[in-house]
Amino acid sequence: MESSGAGLPIVFVHGLRVSGTMWRPVMQAIGKDRPTAAPDLPGHGSRRGEPFSTAGAVAAVVDAIDQLGGRALLVGLSLGGFVATATAGAHPERVLGLVAMGCSTRPSGLFAAAYRGAGRLAARHPREADRLSAFAFRRALSGPAGEALVAGGLSSGNASSVLTAVCETDLLASLSAYPGPVWLVNGERDHFRRDERRFLAACRDGRLLLLPGRGHLTVLADTGALAALVHDAAAVAAARTTAAAVAPGGLR
Repeated sequence: MESSGAGLPIVFVHGLRVSGTMWRPVMQAIGKDRPTAAPDLPGHGSRRGEPFSTAGAVAAVVDAIDQLGGRALLVGLSLGGFVATATAGAHPERVLGLVAMGCSTRPSGLFAAAYRGAGRLAARHPREADRLSAFAFRRALSGPAGEALVAGGLSSGNASSVLTAVCETDLLASLSAYPGPVWLVNGERDHFRRDERRFLAACRDGRLLLLPGRGHLTVLADTGALAALVHDAAAVAAARTTAAAVAPGGLR
């Protein structure tokens, strides 16, 4: 698990095929004023070879939160956004805020069928899929951001089971169950933003941020801007936590 260590803790959740190293540039930009962690989900990175399930992924995130003191802001992209959202819905008492990036869609119909088909193909030819993914990641993101995506190794062999789990997860129910602040962050060109208005409507305390000119992966291109966005979300979450603690009936 990537980690650093005061301020409100932040747990970063990685995307499909990659590992917690994908968040290394953002964690470095945030610095040591806030404790951070980026766990590897089952079947990825240091846990390559383990079966993936939504429950197992949520458990990995909860374990990372507990290692940082028991409550944290969650930041996830793509698969990481799905898992972070599922964690917030299942364990709202542990999640001080949620930044869900590139995951504002309900996989269904032809959209889901296409991605499941791609997942099955990757599972049949994992080495070739890993090489193609590494090339695509470095092509989309040059420099440290691209290298961070591949630094922990790639895990294309489990893509089919991961995509099946994602398609079977009801993220709208998770958002409805979570009472804390939510930031839905999408690149303007990201195809995973097609249901963003429905996702926003499901949030009790949500806001939608659209990054002009960015795609699914290139939201990671401007590390400084992304770190600033996370800093701002952490500040809001910290302020609300403090306000709740001093309110009548709150923790003192």
